[in-house]
Amino acid sequence: MYNYKMKKFKVKFIAFLATLLFQYLRHGVKFKSVNYPEVPQFIVALWHAHQCVLHDIRNPHLLNVLISKSNDGEIIATATESLGIKTIRGSKGRRGTEATLKLIEKLEQGENIAITVDGPKGPNRVVKNGVINIAKISQVPIVPVAWHSHSKLFAKFNSWDGFRFPLGWLNSVALYGEPIYVPQDSDEETIEVYRKKLEDELHRLEKDVQENYDEYYSS
Repeated sequence: MYNYKMKKFKVKFIAFLATLLFQYLRHGVKFKSVNYPEVPQFIVALWHAHQCVLHDIRNPHLLNVLISKSNDGEIIATATESLGIKTIRGSKGRRGTEATLKLIEKLEQGENIAITVDGPKGPNRVVKNGVINIAKISQVPIVPVAWHSHSKLFAKFNSWDGFRFPLGWLNSVALYGEPIYVPQDSDEETIEVYRKKLEDELHRLEKDVQENYDEYYSS
C-alpha cells in the first residue's frame, strides 16, 4: 500500500511539473504554420516525437488527443488537458477498442482528433493501421504534420522516439501535408496502401521541414 501511494504521488508530482512545462511551451515557443489545413474537420497524424506541435492546432477545445492508459500517459494527459485540449485514454485490447469508438464519436460530433501514429511505444516512425481505419469509417481526412527548429534549444531526448522539446524561447515551423482521404470501401490491401502513403508523407515532411526551415520561416 505504501509503495502504491508513493507511486501515485510521484506520478502526480511529475504531472504537475509537466503541466508547468506545457504552459511554458504555450507562451515560450512561436510557431510558423505552413500549409495549415483548410478543411472543416481533420485527423491530425504525427510521430510520437512531435507531440508538442499540437500547440499549433487552432481551436484546441475542439481537439481530442489519444493518450495511453500508462503512468507516462497520465502525466502527458494531465499536462495536455491544462491547455484546454481534451484527451481520450486508450491502449491495446478492450480499452483500445473503447478509445477508438470514442474517437469516432468525437468526429461524428464535428470535432477533431490527433493520433501519434507510431505510439505509444513504437516501433519508431512506423504508422499503425488504427488511424487509417478511423479515417475510413468516419470519412474525415488525415492531415500529417511535422515540426522543427534550428535553435540549439530545440532538444532531442535520448528516448525510443527521439522526443523533441524546447529548452528555451525559440521559433519553430509546423509543416502540414495535404489531407489524405481514405475510401470508405477500402479492403485490407487498400488500407495498407494508405498506411504506407501516410508513413512516407510523414517521413517526407520531417525531412522537408528540417532542410527548408529557413525558407519556410522567412516566407
